[in-house]
Amino acid sequence: MNATTQVLWVTGAGSGMGRAIAVAAAAAGRTVALSGRRAEALAATAKLIVAAGGKTPLQLALDVRDADALAEAHAGIKTKLGTVNELVLAAGLNTPQRTWADQSMTTFAVIIETNLVSAARAIDLVLPGMRATGGGTIVAISSIAAWRLSPAAGVAYTASKRGLKSLTESINGQEGAHGIRATLVLPGDVDSEFLAQRPEVPDAIVRARMLSAGDIARAVQFVLDSPSIVCIDELVISPTGF
Repeated sequence: MNATTQVLWVTGAGSGMGRAIAVAAAAAGRTVALSGRRAEALAATAKLIVAAGGKTPLQLALDVRDADALAEAHAGIKTKLGTVNELVLAAGLNTPQRTWADQSMTTFAVIIETNLVSAARAIDLVLPGMRATGGGTIVAISSIAAWRLSPAAGVAYTASKRGLKSLTESINGQEGAHGIRATLVLPGDVDSEFLAQRPEVPDAIVRARMLSAGDIARAVQFVLDSPSIVCIDELVISPTGF
């Protein structure tokens, strides 16, 4: 695909993998819209994009669980930038309370809403435009916990990330005829702010052996840049030796 014609929306763009993906995509020539909960974090991502040679991105501070805010953001992107033909779903949430013995069902619902339901809502918003323009690419950032059982990842988190597999599979099965493709990216341990949500935060020695957010960004860029006839259904990425 020609990157200069692509309008990319990245959710969860204020930090970690979402930030790195947005910066890499903008540096490659894409027009990027950023969304995330914290306006100041989105502004920091925007500065990195400009420093990398990209155009100043549209910034949309919102909670992805707010369906009205999500729909308003999408409408704003269409008005100011054009049809969204690439979507990266990087917004995510977990909790230190990860077992059936200590989890809260209230928090369980919040995690499912953040990681899975909001992703479905964003996909539902962009699909009509992709159909009308003859194609599009959707990338869902899942987890290696959705590929092989990782009990420490948490009940709600694992359920939500495995649910993303169903979303991407259904897109490829139902929307491929419209030129729309979806990729499920399943990263192993990544050194990012997300580690703060673990019951025990890894130390610097362990973190040094993990993947970086930039590693995931390069993989996503490969997916986005692949010819439109190519659908990469799943992409598992893990650090060597883990």
